[in-house]
Amino acid sequence: MPASSAPGADRRAPVVLAFDTAASACSVAVGRGATVIARERREMRHGHGEALFPMIERTMATAEFVPADIDIVAVSVGPGGFTGIRAGLAAARGLALAADARLVGVTSFAAVAALMPKRATALLVALDSRREDFYVQIFDAEGHPCGEPATILPDDLGRFVNSAIRDMPLCIAGDAAEGAANALGARDGITTAANSAPDAAGVLTATMVGGKTPDARTRPLYLRPADVSFPKGRRGIIAP
Repeated sequence: MPASSAPGADRRAPVVLAFDTAASACSVAVGRGATVIARERREMRHGHGEALFPMIERTMATAEFVPADIDIVAVSVGPGGFTGIRAGLAAARGLALAADARLVGVTSFAAVAALMPKRATALLVALDSRREDFYVQIFDAEGHPCGEPATILPDDLGRFVNSAIRDMPLCIAGDAAEGAANALGARDGITTAANSAPDAAGVLTATMVGGKTPDARTRPLYLRPADVSFPKGRRGIIAP
């Protein structure tokens, strides 16, 4: 049986190519509708741009699709590493244009939330910012965001959560879930989701199932300025 006819895949559903280069990994997923047919993931801090296209070629070949089959290109818009986000967005725009496909952007928070099973608790998605704070966003039990994403120091996380959900039970997911749970150590009713780092499978699922979570404008989500230093006597120029 061809991979593109995998069990559970609706042959009438759109073919989706999804990838995530915003976090500390590069991942690619290909599917029909919300059914992932092939995927690949490599842990990395740097070099997403160089790794991405070979991973796309391998994943597309495994799924037995060609570029002309793609109906939707979905990409993570962050937050995360600046270079990774920009590389992913540039690749997504080029691929969508070449394939005449719809382009969709999904936040890393929505990608994590989309893969969480149904629950009766609020969800805190906590992501590694590579600094001492967390990137965070809270979702209700239905998967709808409870406010905007933010950067929060560990000492301030309790107040942030309490202001959004008071004393509701809380599940924490994301690649900084354990650190966030430790910061909320005195709070009752906390569970953590293992192996819930941002991934292309979540980008694909959020695109097809999340409904209200994808940001089709595909603008990068930066929660802080870039870390850039210039030699003495030179001024930085920020492109529009």
